[in-house]
Amino acid sequence: MRKTVREKIRIDNVEIIDIAEGGKGVGKAEDLVLFIQHAIPGDIVDVEIQKKKKSFAEANVLELKKPSLHRTEAFCKHFGVCGGCKWQHMTYDAQLLYKQKSVEDALTRIGKVDTSSIETILPSENTTYYRNKLEYTFSNQRWLTPEEISSNEEFERNALGFHVPLRFDKILTIDHCYLQADPSNAIRNLLSDFAIRKGISFYDLRRHEGALRNLIIRNTSIGELMVIVVFGYPEGDNIKDVMSFLQASFPEITSLLYIVNQKKNDTIFDQDIHVYAGRDHIFEAMAELKFKIGAKSFYQTNSLQAHELYKITKDFAGLNGTELVYDLYTGAGTIANFVAKDARKVTGVEYVPTAIDDAKINAEINGIENTAFFAGDMKDILNDEFIALHGKPDVIITDPPRAGMHPDVVDKLLEIGADRIVYVSCNAATQARDLTVLTQKYEVSRIKPVDMFPHTQHVENVVLLTLKN
Repeated sequence: MRKTVREKIRIDNVEIIDIAEGGKGVGKAEDLVLFIQHAIPGDIVDVEIQKKKKSFAEANVLELKKPSLHRTEAFCKHFGVCGGCKWQHMTYDAQLLYKQKSVEDALTRIGKVDTSSIETILPSENTTYYRNKLEYTFSNQRWLTPEEISSNEEFERNALGFHVPLRFDKILTIDHCYLQADPSNAIRNLLSDFAIRKGISFYDLRRHEGALRNLIIRNTSIGELMVIVVFGYPEGDNIKDVMSFLQASFPEITSLLYIVNQKKNDTIFDQDIHVYAGRDHIFEAMAELKFKIGAKSFYQTNSLQAHELYKITKDFAGLNGTELVYDLYTGAGTIANFVAKDARKVTGVEYVPTAIDDAKINAEINGIENTAFFAGDMKDILNDEFIALHGKPDVIITDPPRAGMHPDVVDKLLEIGADRIVYVSCNAATQARDLTVLTQKYEVSRIKPVDMFPHTQHVENVVLLTLKN
């Protein structure tokens, strides 16, 4: 039976009036709400419907009739195909405006929070080359342009770069990425050229075969550099050839590591790390503190802005040296160790045991003796016995993942009744959801958004909750 081809629906002169949570422009056509890729408020566009539901539809821009005053030229040649930096075509001032608005909308709509006293979003000092970690994917299925496809010519199909949105098996070759400072681009490009010349196979994401799988590059503000090559199914001297090439070409690499991952997914947390050259870690500095970062360590991806975020967190906590602080979802203990000198004691809790190991090492490196760290599922470990053993906190700092806190944890915070809770979030929607419960007993005293990721829709938000009465 032949499949019916649906006729594309075109709608002209759509005015973009807002931005949705995922970064798409929002317009209206009669009773239909349109979510439009690469459109920004103030644009007037002709669009073509891609997917339609009863009350909303997804659409693409056919023609830009009138550009918004917020519109600017994207500086990266890969914009529009690469899945990152989706707001490059919007001025940075406008990005900040709509990030702040997204926080206010979530807190008022979901959390029913009065945001009249919200503070102005903190911009990022660097809007390019601000990331300290990037992960690239090797693939034998390079994303081809429409021109390449129609030409019927033979092209190099191996690629090292980023996934094309909604295409897990297609990788866009990246010539220059503006997210991470040099030598990140040189390492990626020279390694790709070397592997192609040597005939080393790139990974097949559908069949799960091939030698080269992923490349991870981490750098720090004090000039240290970690390079991790993830192999899938290496043959012969593949590992030695690749690693010796990197060592010879980039002697500045502090930590040169490799992994052999033959699982169906790309996660490395359950994989063995092999040191080819240098140390198994690098160091980052923040204020007077030093942090050890391993291949599996978590560290905020924007180092300079992380320092600003932690300063705001400490300011909101209002510490005077007498408080017992709980740092929930502590990760590698970065916040806990950062605020420790201003507290009597800080107790950090985290689900990942290796992160807790890092937290303890970082406390030891910095001579911090008033922190303690514990691994376990937050909803299980934060119980009456734990609090009886470690003391009732005066201040709780919580920085959960995007999904927010488990309902049992939120209920426990109400039961504990600390004087202040500082809630750091990378997702204002789930933060707002948790605030609907916490505001039964707490007042929202301060709100401060922080831009950690310029040219994306992502925004961090810090909320101070103070106990009522």
